Amino acid sequence: MTWRILYVDDETDLREVAQMSLELDPELEVLSCPSGAEALVQLPDWKPALVLLDVMMPEMDGPTTLQRIRERPEGRELPIVFITARAGNGDAAKLMALGAAGVITKPFDPMRLAEQVRSYLPAS
Repeated sequence: MTWRILYVDDETDLREVAQMSLELDPELEVLSCPSGAEALVQLPDWKPALVLLDVMMPEMDGPTTLQRIRERPEGRELPIVFITARAGNGDAAKLMALGAAGVITKPFDPMRLAEQVRSYLPAS
């Protein structure tokens, strides 16, 4: 089985590292987007099993993107995991309260990222 992951981050280098890291797992296929707006365009056709979402992005931040995804039929039950450098001092709890499935801290370990993401995928 192949799991589709939509990775949303405004930082080009991080998108590239994350995509390479995730695709080390032959069952993960990744589409990366530079913005929340682009993610919303890609969502219906890509049909991801999970969205990895940066919190701090220009124009539309992660929490706003999550809200917009949840407004769509295909996004209501979709696991969304925030990936952020701000995961301390209650930040993670606030993100979880928005409806996130989880939070992964930046900088992430490229060798463990696929394993972390797999832990949030729906049971097959």
